[in-house]
Amino acid sequence: MSGALTPAMSESWDRDGFILLPGFAESSLLEAMEARVVELVRAAASGKSIGDAYVVKETKLAAVAVEPEDELAKLFRIHRDEKLFRDFLSNEALLVVLESLLGPDIDCFLSQFIAKRPGALGQPWHQDSFYFPFDRGPQVGLWLAVTEARRDNGPLWVVPGSQVEPIHEVVPDARPDALLGYVEIVDYDTSGEIPVLMQPGDLLVFHSHLFHRSTDNTSDISRLAMVYHLASGGTVDQSQERWGYTPPNTDWLPVRRDGRSVRADR
Repeated sequence: MSGALTPAMSESWDRDGFILLPGFAESSLLEAMEARVVELVRAAASGKSIGDAYVVKETKLAAVAVEPEDELAKLFRIHRDEKLFRDFLSNEALLVVLESLLGPDIDCFLSQFIAKRPGALGQPWHQDSFYFPFDRGPQVGLWLAVTEARRDNGPLWVVPGSQVEPIHEVVPDARPDALLGYVEIVDYDTSGEIPVLMQPGDLLVFHSHLFHRSTDNTSDISRLAMVYHLASGGTVDQSQERWGYTPPNTDWLPVRRDGRSVRADR
């Protein structure tokens, strides 16, 4: 890799399949993101339109939730209509890193604000590219820590170096309260896993073949994160051919063309 990547970043990407950028975002941005998500989730719960965004609930927490956000698992599709989240993708420091990984033309095709409240389940071992049957790859994920990710509140765990693996077969997540669509890789030795412990504002940039999971939140504090997935411009989504439908959480938005930021018109 070249361009904006330092030698250490390039080595981490090639060796481990991820780059950790400490202190990438200011606390004011993180607080604004969380506040806006609460507004959207409460609006949706009251029957108001929230545009293209939609809420996925953590069914395990429904019985103890006081406010709508207490049972939030994920809020999807907020990178187009929600200016706060769209503007994060126009950050030039971020885009030049992504350009080194994806080229001068970049699309964002998926966004999700993830809330792992106390008692929430983790997600089993998976590779993001399993969910992305595209005509080219890899894709790049961005995982922005909105709150601290520590060992007891359900951080990400990764297997460094596993990004060189092909896409593995999966089995459905058999847990009764698992979120719809969760699957699990069971044919790979994950004993080399490490936790990705993060402070608010840290950003993880990771390869879409990287094996990763999250554990259950056994603490009394929430683990919040804003996640984006990006692909090279011109990538063709072949979900219809593979699955027979296009997943509702995808929304292809150009964010960079010929090395320049693209502003959405809506």
